[in-house]
Amino acid sequence: MTVPSGIALGPSRKRGAGAPKQAKLKTPWLFIFFCMSPWLFGFLGFTVYPMGASFYQSFTKFNLIESPEWIGLDNYKRMFFEDPDFWQALQNTVWISAVSIPLRIGFAIFSAWLLTKPRHGRSIYRTIYFIPSMVPTVAGAMVFTIIFNPAFGTINMLLEKIGIQEPPYWFQDPAWSKWGLIILGLWGIGDTMIIFLAGLLDIPRSLYEAASLEGANGWQQFRYVTLPLMTPVIFFSAVTGVIGSFQYFTQAYVAAGQVNDYSHSMYFYASHVYYAAFRAYEMGYASALAWVLLAITLFCTLIILRTQKRWVHYPNGSLFK
Repeated sequence: MTVPSGIALGPSRKRGAGAPKQAKLKTPWLFIFFCMSPWLFGFLGFTVYPMGASFYQSFTKFNLIESPEWIGLDNYKRMFFEDPDFWQALQNTVWISAVSIPLRIGFAIFSAWLLTKPRHGRSIYRTIYFIPSMVPTVAGAMVFTIIFNPAFGTINMLLEKIGIQEPPYWFQDPAWSKWGLIILGLWGIGDTMIIFLAGLLDIPRSLYEAASLEGANGWQQFRYVTLPLMTPVIFFSAVTGVIGSFQYFTQAYVAAGQVNDYSHSMYFYASHVYYAAFRAYEMGYASALAWVLLAITLFCTLIILRTQKRWVHYPNGSLFK
């Protein structure tokens, strides 16, 4: 095909020359900032500023009415050397964290394992197990104080019928009150159980078949197949459990108010912060308590993060080098 004369074919390109450079696209920074501004201003106004103000107020005497008065480390000295309620609240919080977290993880694994067994009605059983976690926390705590009432509660009536003549006083007994809260927490285990159920269903069935061919029984399959592959989920539940247990407040506050907890057996760290801030109106001291709580929670979380290399097994290796 011949090209008519007079028609330009465009600028000739030298042999070996590369493609012409394309103009770089300009990044619309103003548009990006405009899209991020709702989150950015919310983060600065509702997270960064309150944290900064709380940190400053922890070194002041502040009662919400008068201007903050700088007192240095007096709030922290009072906390560690002059406030016995601080140590009792911390002791109760450490106790319930050390006991409830392993029990919740173990009970969640067992419940999730049970829910993988039925061949029919799995959705119904899973829904029944999950429903308690949707009950409002205050309502659940109030119902449990009635069920565990030593005079007319359902639990003690059942215990007496099976031969226990002197059942516990539960929330009214300092030796049993925290156990009642732990039972309340295990009753609402559905949210954690769902996470473990997803982890169990994600384990390849071929691994169980291979273990069965090697002669492994049920316990050995759980010990050498299920448990190692569930360690990432256990790790996640342990970290979130530590963070949540040190902020444990609502159930204990409602139960203590229902039974008049004069022994302070259900007086936890978050309760101490609440009473200092909104009962005594000592915002400076409450801010100091909150920052110490942050330090304790961060310390415990870092310990779990540092030790996870020894016991957490990821399919593609550890995510934390």
